[in-house]
Amino acid sequence: MILKIFLYGALATLPAILFETMFFEAVKKIGFPIMVAFCLNIFLGVALIEEFLKFFVIKEKVLNNPEFDEPIDSMIYMIIAALGFAAAENLLILFPLQNPFWGEIIEISFLRFLGATFLHALCAAIVGYFIGLSFFQKEKRNKLIFIGLILAMLLHGFYNFSIIKIEKGFNLLISFTLLIITAVFVSSGFKKLKRLAKAKTDITT
Repeated sequence: MILKIFLYGALATLPAILFETMFFEAVKKIGFPIMVAFCLNIFLGVALIEEFLKFFVIKEKVLNNPEFDEPIDSMIYMIIAALGFAAAENLLILFPLQNPFWGEIIEISFLRFLGATFLHALCAAIVGYFIGLSFFQKEKRNKLIFIGLILAMLLHGFYNFSIIKIEKGFNLLISFTLLIITAVFVSSGFKKLKRLAKAKTDITT
């Protein structure tokens, strides 16, 4: 199951490329002001599309599985799908390089491992956390998942924004601060879902 979700996560990069390209072209044709188009592309054209596709993998392949009965599993499976997505994305970025120096390959791989891969995993974990919460508030499942997707989109978008600005001399600490704060939230989320699941088990027994 883990391998299958990882592979589906990797395959999700293909529709992501298609949808992102279509979105960019649509924004270009409409003729938004440069800054508006820039924000739309970062937050909706990239972040929302990628976060939704990772969630879609779990929705189609995990949520309806009768064996999926542990809230914390939602975070684990979302992270696995995200790692598959990030692995494929990294390969797609490295593959087109024309005769690069080995140092450049190592530098790009290292930066993406620390940044983008970590980002994908954390954003997916946020969505997984809210899916997990919906086990205890089933009547609010759609609302909770929506909140998770919006938060993941905002984190993903702001991180991408900070990385672009870094290339223009912006402070590198901003991107890492976002990741660290999110990592703390995700860690707390794991613990909270464990406590809720234990409390529910204690009540039923």
